[in-house]
Amino acid sequence: MTTMTVPTHGGPGAAGDKADKKKATVRIVIADDHPIVRDGLKKLLLLEDDFEVVGEAGDGREVLDKVQELDPDVLLLDLRMPNLDGLSALQALQQNNKRTRVIVLTASEDKNEFVQAMKLGCSGIVLKQTAPDLIVKSIRKVHAGEIWLDSHTTAAVMRQFQSGADAVAGGPSKGRERSPLSAREREIVALVAQGYKNKEMAEKMFISEQTVKNHLHNIFDKLGVSDRLELALYAIHKGLHLAGEPTVR
Repeated sequence: MTTMTVPTHGGPGAAGDKADKKKATVRIVIADDHPIVRDGLKKLLLLEDDFEVVGEAGDGREVLDKVQELDPDVLLLDLRMPNLDGLSALQALQQNNKRTRVIVLTASEDKNEFVQAMKLGCSGIVLKQTAPDLIVKSIRKVHAGEIWLDSHTTAAVMRQFQSGADAVAGGPSKGRERSPLSAREREIVALVAQGYKNKEMAEKMFISEQTVKNHLHNIFDKLGVSDRLELALYAIHKGLHLAGEPTVR
């Protein structure tokens, strides 16, 4: 658990530490139609010094209201809820609130729902039978801009993108063979999987944003993927998101 040192006396130092603590807080809304699940999650999350549960929702309509009202950093979203299901709520959030990062927390093992949730903009999928420490870890990772999928979910989702994997393995696609990724392209793939945008990658790698776009075009072509989501999922599946820091050239 994250700990913070707070001075026992007043003065400028105390105010600064309070500001640091406020800045570090991850504001969370929990959405599930079972009160016992919400209560259990809330108790778990409040054990973390930098987590704050700012609201709860028991159905899909309430989810939209709470997110609009509270503007949380992370939303834990159940897929099976009354009035408006989780996927429909995700679709509405994608249109109206793109700042809040969404983790789907579900008992379902329907891979089609996983794929649809990812395409609707969720940043992570966690099964309800997941160990508590992994739920905490998933929130930290998603809040930091990464995509979170456990091994079970990744395997299920990746089967939907098997054509891309076949292309990388050397199979023909669009009538010609694929070339291996260059070192620079692998660096870009890793950053995409970690949630970086084109401008952020350009600044991090000391290249122009147009150069990043050119690299992505080549990467999409080589891997046979059609968008950043498929690229990120492929990177996670192959472990490319664990690549080291980009080299400076």
